[in-house]
Amino acid sequence: MSDKYPFIPEYLVKSLEDVTIPLIDVIHGYLKVEMLETEEVMDRDNDDRFLEGYLQALTNTYVMTYNLSIDRKHLEEKK
Repeated sequence: MSDKYPFIPEYLVKSLEDVTIPLIDVIHGYLKVEMLETEEVMDRDNDDRFLEGYLQALTNTYVMTYNLSIDRKHLEEKK
């Protein structure tokens, strides 16, 4: 976490402060990193039940970021 933003991972600070980047894209990037890190831990851990559930929740949310972006684009195109 960063000193300036205690709840934001350090690698997201630049994206957070760049107001031209939609926050949903920042969330999408965060979820992708979390998914990859969780998969790495699962490769080393013998009891993956919690991690499997966590990875599924991350995946569901990751997919939702795409669905929200797609549907928002369709709404904007109808205007």
